[in-house]
This record gives sequence, C-alpha cells and structure tokens, in this order.
Amino acid sequence: MNGLGLLVRKELREQVRTLRLPVIVILFAILGMISPVFARYIQEIISAVGGDQLTGIVPDPVVGDAAVQFTKNLGQFGVLAAILVTMGSVAGERDHGTAAFLLTKPVTRGAFLGAKVVAIGALLALGTIVAGVLCWVYTAILFEPLPAGGFVGTVFLVWLSLAVFAAITFLASVVARSALVAGGIGIAALLVAGILSALPVVGPYLPTGLWGAADVLAVGAIPDPLLGPIIVNVTIIAAAVGLAVWAFRRQEL
Repeated sequence: MNGLGLLVRKELREQVRTLRLPVIVILFAILGMISPVFARYIQEIISAVGGDQLTGIVPDPVVGDAAVQFTKNLGQFGVLAAILVTMGSVAGERDHGTAAFLLTKPVTRGAFLGAKVVAIGALLALGTIVAGVLCWVYTAILFEPLPAGGFVGTVFLVWLSLAVFAAITFLASVVARSALVAGGIGIAALLVAGILSALPVVGPYLPTGLWGAADVLAVGAIPDPLLGPIIVNVTIIAAAVGLAVWAFRRQEL
C-alpha cells in the first residue's frame, strides 16, 4: 500500500477543488434540516393544498416522524449522491489517463484504490454527520429531543447503507469502461434492493432494510434483527472493495 497517505490527501484536496465536498455537505445539510420541518408541518401543507377535503388524512405528527423523514430523504437523495460521486472515481481517471500516470509513480494499485475508498467513505460520513446533527437540533426545536445515543446509531446505519451502494458503484467503476455504466449499475442495485426489501426474510439484511432499523433506533428502541444486518452489509462492502482491487490488478491501463 505504498503512497496511501499521499493519495488520500490528494483525493481530499481534489474533493475540495472540484466542489464535491462542499456540494455534498450542503445537500446533506439541507436534507437534514428539512426532514423534521416537513414532518412537523406536513398536515398544514396538505390542508393548504387540498383544503378541508384532505384534512385528517395525515395523522398528527410525532417526534418519530422526523427520524422517518430523515432516513427517507437520505435513502433517496443521499444514495443518488453517493452513486454520483463514486461512479467516475476509477472509470473517469482511467479514461483521462490519470490512473496510468499515477501508477508510474512509486504507488501500488491497492493504494490507488484504497485512497479513493477512504476519501469517498469520509465524504459520505461528513455529509451524513452534518445532516444528522441538523436533523437532531431541528427535531428538538419542533418536537422534542430524540435520544442522543439512539440517533447516533441512526446516523451510523444511514451512512452504512450509503457506503454499500457506493461500494457497489465503486466496483462497477473499476470493471466498467464508462462512468455512466457504473452509475447505471449503482442505480440498478438500488432498484433491486428496493424490490427485494419487500421480502420479510431478506429485506432487513439489505442496505435498504437498514433504514427501518435506523427509524427504530432513533426513538430509543432496539430493532430486531440489528447485528446480523450490520455484519451482512459490512461484508458486502468488503467483498465489493476486494473484488475491485482484484479486478484492477489484472487490468491493462
């Protein structure tokens, strides 16, 4: 893993220079802020749009609704952002010749990929933490404070779900010859996971199933199962990254 630290710093500087880092942080911050606001005022919004005819359709908002809206927003827009920032991570640099140039230096292919994995994971973690902090603060203002320990677990599970889709897209970025194809594979993985999540036995162990567990953790309860889904999704990430390294070492650049 020669040059890993140097390459990680390069990736982080590039995230700032290309505005990926500020854009992701701002996007996630907005998602975190609007989640409790939307949960609190959804009744008023529907009444204003539909008048008295739609009154009573939506039940009175409770504090747990803010957490549900948080995981829903990040499960939609956050996953798409994770796919977008990952799909060109290797395919794009390979197309532009940057990968071949860097690998003429005293760095290994494992370090080249490892730096990207660390940088992408850190970017998604920063965005998710910012979103989580803002969601917790706004929820405390509009409803009541969510259990801090449980909400930390919620933020972790949401980040883990994003990391799974990012890892799958990362593998696709290594294998595919186009960033668009890699992004398509990431979106296809999201759609397949969404369909399979309806299965009661399989659903909780998919990355989309982590969102339901995150909702339960947010209100201070312990979801069942919890440890199994975490292990399964960590294994998916490790397998995707491992396959990416294996495939990249056998490619001609």
